[in-house]
Amino acid sequence: MSDEQTMLAEMADALFASLGPKAGAGDWTAVAEVELAGLLVPEAQGGFGGSWEDAVMVLRLAGYHALALPVAEAVIAAHLSGRSSGRGTLASGAQGTLADGHFSGTLTGICYPEGADYVVAPAPQGGAMVLDIPDAGLSLSANVAGEPRAAATLDRVAAQAIPGDVIGLGALARTAQIAGALDAALALSVDYANQRQQFGRALGKFQAVQQSLATFACEAAAANCAAIGVAQAMARGSAPYEIAAAKLRANRAVGVGAALAHQVHGAIGFTQDYGLHPFTRRLWAWRSEFGNDAYWSGRLGPQIIARGADNFWADITALTD
Repeated sequence: MSDEQTMLAEMADALFASLGPKAGAGDWTAVAEVELAGLLVPEAQGGFGGSWEDAVMVLRLAGYHALALPVAEAVIAAHLSGRSSGRGTLASGAQGTLADGHFSGTLTGICYPEGADYVVAPAPQGGAMVLDIPDAGLSLSANVAGEPRAAATLDRVAAQAIPGDVIGLGALARTAQIAGALDAALALSVDYANQRQQFGRALGKFQAVQQSLATFACEAAAANCAAIGVAQAMARGSAPYEIAAAKLRANRAVGVGAALAHQVHGAIGFTQDYGLHPFTRRLWAWRSEFGNDAYWSGRLGPQIIARGADNFWADITALTD
């Protein structure tokens, strides 16, 4: 890492660790003070002017600390909209019509609506759109991790069409968060296995437990490699294939990693007061958001089949030439 990235990582790590999974909407001020939402907005537009590598590093740390604040959503929303003021968020779905600068229809999967100034959503006819958060009419809910979500039915609300792939960039953000959360859950599992005594010795001394932790470590490493790889691909330009592959690989890692974390911990891993569930609940939720396994498999599979087996390796290596 460069000196600037080291400073950014140290700042984000300390800030997110101080807030963690118990952060509330009022704690957004601490994030706003360091202007992290503008991480991907160019300096000429009043932003941080960071790179995709910077963004993945910061979002991975948000996942590592199970941060209960919409840093990922705000960073991607600001990048897509080009706005350097106000807090944006993302909606994962939109059905309706966008015509004459107005949207009529339904938004779903609005992340952390409280305190948001605007939302960036997929446009029904392709691309993206920016809308003000409605003052009323939100149907509030939460994902399995307890993170706030909402839906809204709108009638001719002012909306600006913009280029961009909300689902793709949302998936990139979730991949980075998944990588961080897997690393944190792995660290908890290793520490527990080394401290918990059974039959006169630490759990970590049993070969079966060691094998489980080694498998877990491989899955966490794969998710981290996927996140780093997609950041590098984005730095070279558009990366739809890499995003699809990275989110799918991270999703698969969630299934193995979360299960093994709870197997190693046993019953204590499911208790409210123990620190594992803030990570595994988020992992389960993020696996489904901005494209689940079936969605990204459906995006990748037809491309690969159409090209044929003889072109598979050549096509993958060509992406990094």
